[in-house]
Amino acid sequence: MKLKFCGLTRKEDIEAANETKPDFIGFVFAESRRHVSDMDAARLKEHLDPEIKAVGVFVNDEPEHIAALVRDEVIDIIQLHGGESLHYINKLRKLTSAPIVYAVRVETHRDIEQADKLPVDYLLLDTYVKHAYGGSGKTFDWSLIGEVDHPYFLAGGLNESNVQRAAQTGAYALDLSSGIETDDVKDIDKMRRVSALVKGANQ
Repeated sequence: MKLKFCGLTRKEDIEAANETKPDFIGFVFAESRRHVSDMDAARLKEHLDPEIKAVGVFVNDEPEHIAALVRDEVIDIIQLHGGESLHYINKLRKLTSAPIVYAVRVETHRDIEQADKLPVDYLLLDTYVKHAYGGSGKTFDWSLIGEVDHPYFLAGGLNESNVQRAAQTGAYALDLSSGIETDDVKDIDKMRRVSALVKGANQ
């Protein structure tokens, strides 16, 4: 069971990640209160433990921009959060070989089935909230997941009270953002506790 801490914006967040050792961290390039600029993300990446992979989160961004961030080693993995089309994914594939995570806002199992056919490396299963592309802090009904061919990240409302249960869903990785925050700021104590719980679930 792998672990991703998403929405890191400050040097202190990176230091907390280096201590708590998630497998992935996320930089949000899409419009969000956790948005980071290309320059800020590049500066933060310089301080990140090289064993931790950086994921860039995008909503219908220009494929050329995403490929440039991979090429400049600001990000290692691409996360698409805007329901991007097959045509878009194919264009991105021509520009970069970086792994692609495709986010699905789950209302029914059919949402997952459709995304499962796409030529991506991972799915990310998140809670469907109207007019929102993620970061809702709400869980969805995990019994909707069923069979999934792609390895998947599980997101949406995860925190220290439910990560052990989430670890039993068959997810490849758990993805937390608001669940490791206090007053909208990353909280190292919560990060430590979640990291310990997930590592404990792996034993």
